[in-house]
Amino acid sequence: MRKRLIISAIAAFTGFLFAYGYSEELFVLLTAPLIPALPPGHDYMAFTSIVEPFFVYLKIGFVFGILFASPVIIYQVWAFVAPGLYRAEKIWFISIVMASLVLFLAGSLFAFTIVFPYGFKYLLGYSGQDLRPVLSIGLYFSMIVRFLLVFGLSFQLPLVILILSRLGLVTAGKLISWWRYAIVTILIASAVLTPTPDVFNQLLMAGPLAFLYMLGIIVAKVFAKERKEDRETESDLAVTKTGF
Repeated sequence: MRKRLIISAIAAFTGFLFAYGYSEELFVLLTAPLIPALPPGHDYMAFTSIVEPFFVYLKIGFVFGILFASPVIIYQVWAFVAPGLYRAEKIWFISIVMASLVLFLAGSLFAFTIVFPYGFKYLLGYSGQDLRPVLSIGLYFSMIVRFLLVFGLSFQLPLVILILSRLGLVTAGKLISWWRYAIVTILIASAVLTPTPDVFNQLLMAGPLAFLYMLGIIVAKVFAKERKEDRETESDLAVTKTGF
């Protein structure tokens, strides 16, 4: 474990150095959904303290450094736990980790390319002749990272349902019977989590989450059936061994 932690720390530090060297370019990338929505002649950002840009670039280095080092870190985690897993457990572990990464990236990309441009355009629509936006780079960075994290985690819904169904805690029938409560919960969560209060942007998040919930029902049905077949196979093996 010590060896794995040291390698992961070295990878994270190397990723930080690399990301910090390109922190300005990475910040420009993060502002891509915002700048087009700013009023003409005000397509820039500001900082409210002398040290704010420095700390923002440090945070960019840290966040993107972890992101760049994540393949090494994930491999080190895998190398640590793999010797204690059976073959079937190894397959499940790899599948869950890969699915989680794909869903997280899909959620973050969806927010960055679709939700943010519409949301920023709506919010900045309140500006006028007597009201001009002066946006802090520190506050913007904190907001966009927080929302990317929220959207990435919210897209884990099918994976959570899969795990719960494998544990026998939920079934496809229960999920279908709970669909009204699920829709209300999704709408409330979308209203809280989206960056704007308008219905359109809330639906941009609620729509994919409702789809993911329905996908989770299919997942629960498939894997609950698989779990039942596994139990029946184990029961048959036990009967064969005991002779009863």
